[in-house]
Amino acid sequence: MTTTALTGLDLRIATALQVDPRAPWRRIARVLDEPERSVARRGAALIETGAVVVAGMRVRAETALLRVEAAPGIARVTTEALAQRADTTFAYAVTGGADCVAELIFDPGRMRPVLVNELPATVGVVRANTYPVLRYFRTIRKWTTGALSAEQVAALSGEDGPELSAMHPTLDPLTGTDLRLAEALEADGRATMDVLARAADVSESTAARRVAALLGSARLQVRALVEPSAVGLPVEALLWMRAAPGSVEELGRRLARDPRVRYAVAVAGEHQVVADVTCRTNQELYALMTSSDWAPLADSVDTTLVLHARKRGGRHRAWEG
Repeated sequence: MTTTALTGLDLRIATALQVDPRAPWRRIARVLDEPERSVARRGAALIETGAVVVAGMRVRAETALLRVEAAPGIARVTTEALAQRADTTFAYAVTGGADCVAELIFDPGRMRPVLVNELPATVGVVRANTYPVLRYFRTIRKWTTGALSAEQVAALSGEDGPELSAMHPTLDPLTGTDLRLAEALEADGRATMDVLARAADVSESTAARRVAALLGSARLQVRALVEPSAVGLPVEALLWMRAAPGSVEELGRRLARDPRVRYAVAVAGEHQVVADVTCRTNQELYALMTSSDWAPLADSVDTTLVLHARKRGGRHRAWEG
């Protein structure tokens, strides 16, 4: 699948959706100072073609990163198997000693059986290193293309709950009305309130109240997914960093301030911090690793390039080539 480049008004609409995925077209048009009809038409086209995917994602009790070495010749098969799991949020084919990296999310009590019993039985897995996530410094929800001004971002920023930071091991699974609403938003993050009300078999006022509560408590997050390569950032890498205990928090905070960082977490394992970064060129990636303000806090950096994102934000993408 060839990624279509986003430019001009399309790029600004896509970025507005990243800031507030459920913002009405009227509000986006007002902030962008563009005709509402043009914004609605082009925004709907972006979503219909898949250039922008707006989808909800439930927050689970625990999360872990998985770094997998596959048997020779079947790395793609192993990546596919991980991508097809309902509990993976992303699955990337990568360079380096590992062939695939994935993030898995778990309801209470599920991490142990999945990591101990299920993953070793995944087709092609020769070796798997697991890194439970201890803290989020930045999630994909906070990454944007940078195509809007600070004033426009402030005008669009929605009240959709706090940024995810720590894991919540006592977080119970959603049930009843909340579960049906979450499932509807996972299918379509811009579903209207009447559609959500029908899906949950409740009134629109009840649906609106429960959705606001879900988003406000960070039990559910709605994200607008835009491929980095579509906005001129074709070089994507995962940075696996080692750092002294006293440096981890500040390292994570500095990473979170860097616009090239899409995702940054503290993990348990031989690495302490993992970041997903996107750049225009390999030269920019080199500069990012060696001269950023966070670089002095990292004792070492193991860099793996993302060859293909088979799954991103819980959504599958077609294989390229």
